[in-house]
Amino acid sequence: MTPSDLPIGIFDSGVGGLTVLAKIVEHLPGEDTIYLGDTARVPYGTKSPETVVRYARCCADYLLERGIKALVVACNTASSYAVDILMENLPVPVLGVIDPGARAAVRATHSRRIGVIGTPATVASGAYERAIWSLCPEAEIFLEPCPLFVPLAEEGWTEGEVPRLVANRYLHPLKAAEIDVLVLGCTHYPLLRRTIAEVMGDGVRLVDSATETAHRLAALLEERGLRRAASRETHHSFLITDAPEPFVRVGKHFWSNGFENLEWVDIS
Repeated sequence: MTPSDLPIGIFDSGVGGLTVLAKIVEHLPGEDTIYLGDTARVPYGTKSPETVVRYARCCADYLLERGIKALVVACNTASSYAVDILMENLPVPVLGVIDPGARAAVRATHSRRIGVIGTPATVASGAYERAIWSLCPEAEIFLEPCPLFVPLAEEGWTEGEVPRLVANRYLHPLKAAEIDVLVLGCTHYPLLRRTIAEVMGDGVRLVDSATETAHRLAALLEERGLRRAASRETHHSFLITDAPEPFVRVGKHFWSNGFENLEWVDIS
């Protein structure tokens, strides 16, 4: 097997990264994937930076042992704290979701007033500010942690009175700041896109880093000579670190193609 024949490794703290997987499969139709959901230790968004880095190293090392040609860190919190460390230490290309999201936001803004929502850990990391300011130093950035969006997405409560009330509470400061772009800085948040868009109004463009990450991954594989042709059968496998039933129940909101190749693994 040549390096280009190996699958793409993708990991997240749980099910949210399935939104990134879906875009990768859509934009790279010839590629095999291995998705690792660290469901035994979810959520990462409330953990310390040191713990997040340790968990990310563990997930990355396990996927390397399974054999991958590239690694996508499909978790905003892990991308915030661990991507640089993984890039320095792993023998395969590593891509997070922060930089692609920042690039998409800078391209989309006209007023240079950019909002970012994410988990408390992602917001506290300053990763989005650094990434956006490196591309657009004059940008004004407004951040809000939205922790309740995660359980709402996982319960399938993406529209209706309850998510609308929560969104109104979280997003009011960003509306008042008159931003014209809002980065959905958590892989769960695209499921609430319609409610978020309704609250923010037509003048605010929503940026989902998953699509941009898939585009960047395609370019990265081309650069390294690792891209596979689209005209072939593909295999998508799923690894989880806790009981499969909750992952399947919640994951169906994020991934519609089923979980036939699902394996419960111990990565400790």
